[in-house]
Amino acid sequence: MIKFRYLEYNSIFLEIYYKNYLKIFLFILYFFPIHIFFIIGDNKMHAVVKDKRAMGVSIKEVDEPKPSHNEVLIKIEKAAICGTDLHIWRWSKWAQSRIKKIPLVIGHEFTGIVIKKGDGVTSVDEGDIVSAETHIVDGSCYQCKTGKMHICRNLKILGVDRDGAFAEYIVIPELNAWINDKDLDPEVAAIQEPLGNAVHTIFPSDRVEDLAGKYAAVMGCGPIGLMGIAVLRTVGIEKVFAVEISEYRLKYAEKMGSDILINPLKEDVVKNIMEETRGRGVDIVLEMSGAESAVKAGFKVATPGGRISLLGLYDNPVSLDFNNNIILKGVTVYGITGRRMFQTWYQVKGLLNIPDFRRKIKSLVTHRMKMDDIEKGFELLNAKEAVKIALDPKFT
Repeated sequence: MIKFRYLEYNSIFLEIYYKNYLKIFLFILYFFPIHIFFIIGDNKMHAVVKDKRAMGVSIKEVDEPKPSHNEVLIKIEKAAICGTDLHIWRWSKWAQSRIKKIPLVIGHEFTGIVIKKGDGVTSVDEGDIVSAETHIVDGSCYQCKTGKMHICRNLKILGVDRDGAFAEYIVIPELNAWINDKDLDPEVAAIQEPLGNAVHTIFPSDRVEDLAGKYAAVMGCGPIGLMGIAVLRTVGIEKVFAVEISEYRLKYAEKMGSDILINPLKEDVVKNIMEETRGRGVDIVLEMSGAESAVKAGFKVATPGGRISLLGLYDNPVSLDFNNNIILKGVTVYGITGRRMFQTWYQVKGLLNIPDFRRKIKSLVTHRMKMDDIEKGFELLNAKEAVKIALDPKFT
């Protein structure tokens, strides 16, 4: 009898307890969103997204990325607009044929702080200030195993093949995180990637000739071309010819150290360069423009035995007289993409240790704006009324 009453009282108590518990639980659910209690990692962030196969981009709310094995999560501190981003915004022929992933968070020039590491990360720590080598490689193909990772057979590019840096956060492989000196200006840190393009164009291999006392022509003075002029001057080139259709950018070419400024809309490029060099031509041509007329002029002004580096991207196939422009002149031609991993990055680091060079590169940041004002930035670049545009990851 005593046992029976104990069980009876216990049952009554439990019934009252659970009824009240249920009421409290239902009350909370009614007044508060359920995701407060069941957070499953669907945090959101703002980003600049290519969301249609047409001109333009949109500001969207997207899922915040999470680092997987051997990856790091980075909080973006500063970013910059690249010529590739401009192609994607314009939806040029190149972009139409190259971009497969839509929607896509664009952008790949940036610096930021590592805030979280995935499993297996050993060379990067939380709190490190990093920029990114934007060529994501498989590490296992023939090119990767023979010192040519930048042209990996299964290459993926940030902001082109996978989500990029025009956002509040980005995830990249540990291998691609380049640790910056903590005192490096964030705007300079954010544009090391295109500076690396310029350095790679000038130093395409470990065995290039001595540049001191040589002549060079830079065809196209967009940001990378202007950076190239600064590099050429720093390493001892005797004379630099800058070829550019924008008077605005020609002024910056002069600031970077160009001796002769040529606007092909007003002057004959080949005639001017050959006259200024007394028929010698130039030892080095850097083709940065992606214009057929520029590449053809570049081959004509290259001195026999000289070299030409091709970085510009062309919307259409280009025809060229191989016999007279390359074979019989003994000209060496380099196709340039990305940066040598990671030789170029060490060269960039060394150049940025030179105060005057660092000041020149910083001066190429002509405009600053929030990421949600990026349309204005694209319009300025499209009109050639800006050089580099720095972006703050701020969204209203």
